[in-house]
Amino acid sequence: MRIMIAGGSGLIGRRLTTLLTANGDEVLILSRFPDRITGLPAGVRALQWDGKSAQAWAKEIENIDVIVNLTGENLSGEGLLPSRWTKERKERLLNSRVDSGKVLTKAIEMANHKPSVFVQASGIGYYGVSQEKTFTEADRAGNDFMSSLSQEWEASSVPVETMGVRRVVVRNGVVLSTKGGALRPMLLPYKLFVGGPLGSGKQIYSWIHIDDEVGAIRFIIQNEAARGVINLIAPNPVTNDEFGRTIGRVMKRPHYFPVPGFAMQLAFGEVAAMVLEGQKVIPQRLIELGYTFKFPTLAEALTDLLKSPR
Repeated sequence: MRIMIAGGSGLIGRRLTTLLTANGDEVLILSRFPDRITGLPAGVRALQWDGKSAQAWAKEIENIDVIVNLTGENLSGEGLLPSRWTKERKERLLNSRVDSGKVLTKAIEMANHKPSVFVQASGIGYYGVSQEKTFTEADRAGNDFMSSLSQEWEASSVPVETMGVRRVVVRNGVVLSTKGGALRPMLLPYKLFVGGPLGSGKQIYSWIHIDDEVGAIRFIIQNEAARGVINLIAPNPVTNDEFGRTIGRVMKRPHYFPVPGFAMQLAFGEVAAMVLEGQKVIPQRLIELGYTFKFPTLAEALTDLLKSPR
């Protein structure tokens, strides 16, 4: 298959590209800075786009079988420490997601040959936060910023369904990789022997190993029955305290030094909610479809990642 990945130079996009090409697929990446991308598998092309307008890249859709839209500015920022969600940052977070979905939809509408599958990224923030409820794909949206962001993100590509394209919305949780994302800042305190629970420690983290993340996306692309919303989450969410204790066991480091929630809120503002709040999300649709997780438990996932970083 010929697969176009918007946002293909990011953490998930790179790993997905490696998996797809290793299995014989041809991959084309859309990136704002294609000249800066290094280390791609042989034969992968990277094209310039601005995520807002249908430029030269749009003609490539005539020969594309699948589009995967992974675009979106990093929620926590680009540094090791999170960046505050100012009004300006919130607008950038929203626009970087909605604009790309809309322009990809427009390009598909203009194309004579439509792709057969469109995979739209989203987040489990859609469900809002709770320490008691267990969320599945059947649950409704929450009412906070992350929920609103996810709803608009998903809505940006809805029209492709009227064009006969099978659309799948993948709601991601905490994707575990040592190459980027949330895991690296989580590991740092333990490397310094000062790891411990954040806030109450009772907030639930719904996570997934990077290899299951991309493996599930490939599974979804190939499975005609995969449609609508699918949670990309391992089947065993854990509390923040359990997460930290597991890191400590795997790394042989202590888990004794709590960080007060109010201190994180003072330092980082609203963005601190990403680690101080959570939700228990289950991958009900993936399980029903028959996907087999490589790393169903956190201990298995962390042992693998810290043994062979990726």
